[in-house]
Amino acid sequence: MKCLCHSGLPHSECCGPYHARKILPESALQLMRSRYSAYAYKHPEYIIATTHPENPFFSKDSAAWTESILQFCKKTEFRGLKILEFVEGDQEAFVTFLAHIFQNGKDVSFQETSRFIKVGDRWLYHSMQ
Repeated sequence: MKCLCHSGLPHSECCGPYHARKILPESALQLMRSRYSAYAYKHPEYIIATTHPENPFFSKDSAAWTESILQFCKKTEFRGLKILEFVEGDQEAFVTFLAHIFQNGKDVSFQETSRFIKVGDRWLYHSMQ
């Protein structure tokens, strides 16, 4: 099965190892793709584990946060991901993307530039710019 991050690769060779926590994404771009597909595959624990604690939506109430993510995932159809720009430094990176998503049959696609921060050897989603 092709990965839902739309890389064209099988899930087992793309985001699957990240979701299973076998390996860490080596770049913010890999983290971005794996987070998108984590929403599509309904893996809230991965979203939570890859979110920087300074993110405005970060919550210490992981049960409520997990439920909120699951509710979003259940009502959303993830139809595509297009990477528009990727700029990575040693400790900070930016990924501009277009997410094609639908809710209740309506197109609610959006474009975003996400900021990622490297903490130790892990990239984390910090915020949208």
